[in-house]
Amino acid sequence: MVPCSSHNYMKSPAEPFVWFRGNVVPQSEAHVSPQDQGFSVGDGVFETLKTYKGKPFSLMRHWNRLVNSCQKINVQTPTFIAFKDMIEQTITANHLEDADARVRVTVTSGAGTLGAPRGAVEPTVVCTAAQVVERGDAERVVIVPWTRNERSALAGVKSISYGENVIALNHARTHGAGEPVFANTAGHLCEGATTNVFLVHQGSLHTPPLSSGCLPGITRERVLELCHEHRIPVFEDNLPVSSLREAEEAFLTSSIREIHPISHVDDIPLSLCPGPKSSN
Repeated sequence: MVPCSSHNYMKSPAEPFVWFRGNVVPQSEAHVSPQDQGFSVGDGVFETLKTYKGKPFSLMRHWNRLVNSCQKINVQTPTFIAFKDMIEQTITANHLEDADARVRVTVTSGAGTLGAPRGAVEPTVVCTAAQVVERGDAERVVIVPWTRNERSALAGVKSISYGENVIALNHARTHGAGEPVFANTAGHLCEGATTNVFLVHQGSLHTPPLSSGCLPGITRERVLELCHEHRIPVFEDNLPVSSLREAEEAFLTSSIREIHPISHVDDIPLSLCPGPKSSN
């Protein structure tokens, strides 16, 4: 079992509780060193997952992706038992057992100097949870002028280096949209800032391949599996980013959004929203 602090969190907390380095503590007591490389240079990874009535969805898949991300940046991964326990303790501490919650587990390389040998310091591990804020029935997206680098050392890694996404999200919001969509350096459709993208082109369902540089989304993976199970043709292929504007139907996927239809692309309405693919 992961050790738990002696704080009494059975009463309704005045502030959120977080799991921080082995203990559940009030958020105000979770102090990260100024030398923590997650804070100073964005050297870390994270997982965001959804719980339904306190039960995490696709927990093992999320842990496996966290393992992959940690291996890519050469940081020790929490064990599956520790991962599961910290999530359960954080949900309980915040009285979210009967709610749908957004849970985030963050792992940084810890406090140290830039370029210090891995393993010299203990990674910083934090888990937070909050009730899910419901979104509308559909989302407007904009294609942003910046690209994903499919050859980046962090391609496919759920990194906390989120500066590009923050700029893109702000750009989308100033244009009346809720999610930005990126092309990659080849001009192919890649992903949203926090989502994967599916579209219907000439009657067929398509999504960018992982080689495009997109994140290997857990919900993306499940959609592909469900399509195969129900014999719905789906293609992982490279399409020009402009194909999203011309799509008959399109939707976003993520652990929190689940399957979220796209209503407009750059103010261009899609004819089907929701369409038959996302409705199924």
